[in-house]
Amino acid sequence: MTYIIYQLFRFISSLEYSAKKRLTPNGLIVLISLIFSGIFGLDTNESMTYQIFTFLLSTLTISIIYSRFFRFHYNAVRILPRFATVGITLKYRIIVQNKTNQTQNSLKLWENFADPRPNFKEFIETPAPSEEQRNFLDKHLGYYRWLRLTSRKQCATAKAINLPSLAPHSKTEIVLEIKPTHRGVIRLTGLTVARSDPFGLWNAYKTISLPQSLLILPKLYHVPPIQLPGSRRYQSGGIALASSVGDSEEFRSLREYRPGDPLRKIHWKSWAKVGKPIVKEEQDEFFVRHALILDTFQTQKYSEILEEAISIAASLAGEFQTQESLLDLMFVAQEAYCFTFGRGLNSTDKMLEILASLGACRDKDFEFIIPVVIEKVSLLSGCICIFLCWDEPRKRLVNYLKSRGISTLVLILTNKESQLKELDSRLINDELTSFHLLKLGKIQEELMKL
Repeated sequence: MTYIIYQLFRFISSLEYSAKKRLTPNGLIVLISLIFSGIFGLDTNESMTYQIFTFLLSTLTISIIYSRFFRFHYNAVRILPRFATVGITLKYRIIVQNKTNQTQNSLKLWENFADPRPNFKEFIETPAPSEEQRNFLDKHLGYYRWLRLTSRKQCATAKAINLPSLAPHSKTEIVLEIKPTHRGVIRLTGLTVARSDPFGLWNAYKTISLPQSLLILPKLYHVPPIQLPGSRRYQSGGIALASSVGDSEEFRSLREYRPGDPLRKIHWKSWAKVGKPIVKEEQDEFFVRHALILDTFQTQKYSEILEEAISIAASLAGEFQTQESLLDLMFVAQEAYCFTFGRGLNSTDKMLEILASLGACRDKDFEFIIPVVIEKVSLLSGCICIFLCWDEPRKRLVNYLKSRGISTLVLILTNKESQLKELDSRLINDELTSFHLLKLGKIQEELMKL
């Protein structure tokens, strides 16, 4: 039964997509009126409604036939930026070329997105938030779930715009707008140019293939400057080793070769100049280094709480990019990852790209991230933990950081008032550990209190 409902949703969404392209708002009104007049005009002896039905049917038929004579050839170039951000309207340019010998008027243009419909497995395995609290039809038919999944996969919305008059064989530059709604990748497949018939009921259109993609970055919050207590730590190998791209340290001076010096430190130019082995003497560095531990462990593929956690991580990481410190972003997806940013190692854009594509870890426990933290703990001056809940495994991690003398800021997301009160009574702030509860819907206000 579920599969039949799924196929029905696919069919309905396909009809809806076609209708939005073909029917104008006036045409939709005419079509609805046509259906009702057909129903009420079945008995021609008792009602004259059939005359309205005949008139509307004739008008709509003429409009459809007229659209078949639409001849328009065009080319277009879409100029997209590298990124967009959730909640911030993206404006970009499109250059349209009229390749016909006639002036083209009254045209509309819109973007075509890749098919956002979920597959059957996604549909049955991804319930909507608070689905059990919804009405009977939403729970058992799943139409609300369908709408949410298609919106999540499309990642953005765009409206059609009116084109100016296009002179023969001319080019026109226009500005389109896309409103990103979810992080991820927007896949655009082409552009459609349409023109309605003289009655304004039915669109004739031409579509060209113009595939492109655009990465949507997580929503960013304003956060105050965060200064975690903690002293500089010794970083063996300096910044280069911290980024795992080499073993070179900061250059200090040249000196004569001593037995046991590695060959890689020999300064060959100086050896050639003075006639004896000379090596580079370098110093290790001491600097501030923080960890940002992002909790991605949940059973659902998508959830509001995970999206907010990723947005908070992106906002905090962006704040730390302005400071003279290193930041280790730690999380688990298919496996455990640790990316280091700051002091010229990686850019904020790179960090946001990683977070934009991050998904939930559904098949592992929270303990899977602990070895990554243990490996880096001796280098850390402080730590920020973003948790989706509060339980014993997460408590053990915080206690471990405390036992190692690491100053820790713990942010716990919750979506219920009762959970706030319960958690607040269980959390104890001290000199090394500070807890903050962030309620969904009030994230910005709570972050400004940090």
